Amino acid sequence: MSRIKDAQWLGQHNDYLVDAGINHKLHPDVFERFKAMQQAAKRDGIDLQLVSSYRNFDRQLAIFNRKWRGEAPILDENSQPLVSSALSNTDKLHAILMWSALPGGSRHHWGTDFDVYDKSSVEQWGGHFNLVENEYEEGGPCYSLASWLEENMAIFGFFRPFSKHNGGVAREPWHLSHADTAIQFEDARNVTALENTLTQSDIEGKTTILSLLEVLYPRYVLNNGNDK
Repeated sequence: MSRIKDAQWLGQHNDYLVDAGINHKLHPDVFERFKAMQQAAKRDGIDLQLVSSYRNFDRQLAIFNRKWRGEAPILDENSQPLVSSALSNTDKLHAILMWSALPGGSRHHWGTDFDVYDKSSVEQWGGHFNLVENEYEEGGPCYSLASWLEENMAIFGFFRPFSKHNGGVAREPWHLSHADTAIQFEDARNVTALENTLTQSDIEGKTTILSLLEVLYPRYVLNNGNDK
């Protein structure tokens, strides 16, 4: 793939993506590696399926705006719901960004990153699946999947970009990224293009976001958290 343009990493341009089935899309350099990993998991009794893959800017914008308006839950770092109306705009923004990326700042914009679950195990479990951490821990329906990924994902070129919470994005054991492809998008990111795009968007809380963007960008978009 040629040099990544701003419109591509920002989630505004996606004509390079391929159909991954059931309304999912992936980068063409990632699709075959995902299928190979999926088949290997199947041989080991794991039903590895996509929960979420490519999301464009507008889709991410809708997710963010619903949370800002209180139409979707905002969670704390322990996946417990917060009372949105009790939060200041700044606190609400940080709480949202722990779990949901800024539009334009999501790794899901690239087609290199996706969320997975063990479909058969979740169906047999019968609970309400929320894509939260305890579902991937011992006793949860996706624990075997999480353990299998820990042992095998690197063979296929995948890693967990949110393997720990360092003060930025929360730990997401379900989120995988294809390292060799994603690095092209990582290197293309820049705060100026993100600021220009958000300024022109219909994002809720725009004044708060833009006033804090120099802090938000390294903490959440680059996921440097509070470590740097």
